[in-house]
Amino acid sequence: MIKKLQLPLQTLNLTAGFMVWVLISSLMPFIKEDISIPPDRLALVTAIPVVLGSVLRIPLGYYANVVGARLVFLASFIILLFPVFYLSRASTMTDLIIGGLFLGVGGAVFSVGVTSLPKYYPKERHGFVNGIYGVGNLGTAITTFSAPILATQFGWSKTVTMYLGLLLVFIVLNFLFGDRKETKVRTPIIDQIKGVYKNEKLWFFSLFYFITFGSFVAFTVYLPNFLVANFGLEKVDAGMRTAGFIAVATFFRPVGGWLADRFQPLFLLIGTFTVYTAAAILLAFSPSIGLYTVGSLAIGISAGVGNGVIFKLVPSYFNKQAGIVNGIVSMMGGLGGFFPPIMLSAIYSITGQYSIGFMLLSQVALASLVLVVWLYYQNRLEMASEVFNSTGQGILVTDVAGRITAVNPAFTTLTGFTEDEVLGQRPNVLKSGRQSAEYYREMWSELKGKGMWQGEIWNKRKNGEDYLQWLHISAVKDETGEDIRYVGTFSDITGKRKTGN
Repeated sequence: MIKKLQLPLQTLNLTAGFMVWVLISSLMPFIKEDISIPPDRLALVTAIPVVLGSVLRIPLGYYANVVGARLVFLASFIILLFPVFYLSRASTMTDLIIGGLFLGVGGAVFSVGVTSLPKYYPKERHGFVNGIYGVGNLGTAITTFSAPILATQFGWSKTVTMYLGLLLVFIVLNFLFGDRKETKVRTPIIDQIKGVYKNEKLWFFSLFYFITFGSFVAFTVYLPNFLVANFGLEKVDAGMRTAGFIAVATFFRPVGGWLADRFQPLFLLIGTFTVYTAAAILLAFSPSIGLYTVGSLAIGISAGVGNGVIFKLVPSYFNKQAGIVNGIVSMMGGLGGFFPPIMLSAIYSITGQYSIGFMLLSQVALASLVLVVWLYYQNRLEMASEVFNSTGQGILVTDVAGRITAVNPAFTTLTGFTEDEVLGQRPNVLKSGRQSAEYYREMWSELKGKGMWQGEIWNKRKNGEDYLQWLHISAVKDETGEDIRYVGTFSDITGKRKTGN
């Protein structure tokens, strides 16, 4: 029973953590009425919670494996009591920065669930399960929508105080219903980092999540104040529109995970970054509120799908190091939400517009698109290489001049010749002398005319032993129909011939 509760419990944990994480950005239109904050520091104050919320994802993801999700969530919510209480008494910008920094623990809990929950489900459901867990992103929408309404009625300070009760509820829930018997993984963190930091896919996935989750976080902390300042919307209206963006991005996260369980994840990321690039270009032209809404929602959809797809990819490539890799990738996503608001504010203070910033975001998304396409085709080449090297039949490839350019391990097993010994040689190094010259002329005539030849042929191993092959040769042609290489596959049928005789 306890195991069945982990997905809903941990999803609610993430919801609560994210509700606390975005308190400052959601209430900023109210806070700045009481606390003097220079315009050039506004983005810094709202982005500060992202810093610790990003960096702490690595140790929290690691310790979720070592001690289990129950203890990590418990400790996180207990720690959050202190910055929430401190912020409820804040009276200076320094107070907001200090409290906001430690408020980041609420965002750091993300790496706990994506590390813990795959232990309870088969691999083919990991994308959907992590997508469902990602619905906890709605916590940012709940706070963004409700906090301004509560602040209108009770003031922003009392609104922050209300979140202490929320944290106490989740401390109790995790104490009672967290899984005490969760499978633990105790590999030292340094050993795990050493095992993954040289893997290029770790850094590719980090970049992709930097864009997809980073844009989600950036728009969450950036939109409430931007919509008020740039379009003159009411604070509650801006909060509702931001909540709508969050809801769309969150809804499409499990959709992305579900799709990644059924289709090629990298192909889905190609579509994600194509949409993201186009939407960011649209926003760069400073459109009306209608087109701005379309562009923002397009980014929300692509960010949601991308988030779901990436956390299908991580456990697929890093099963044994999922905790530390989840932490690193999710940290980069959090940091992706830290820099854009600051960058946009800096560009605006210099140029008086946001266009350059959005165009820069579109170019980063375009670069990610190129990398995903490259990774997609690299994966296909790796798959072809795996098939080439693991097949039980001998394979040799020659150029049009008949010189051997590649052989597989089965070739060495069957013939005794190593790759180095035959590269650049002609296949006649294998000739047994049992076939006549006419036999080979007919073979090549058929190969040239039909593009393939197959049949029995006696060849010789390196040790001089003759053996009977079943040989199949195919011509590989270019787009003009010219032969560019020949591929021969063969198996030893000597024993079968003797049995047949």
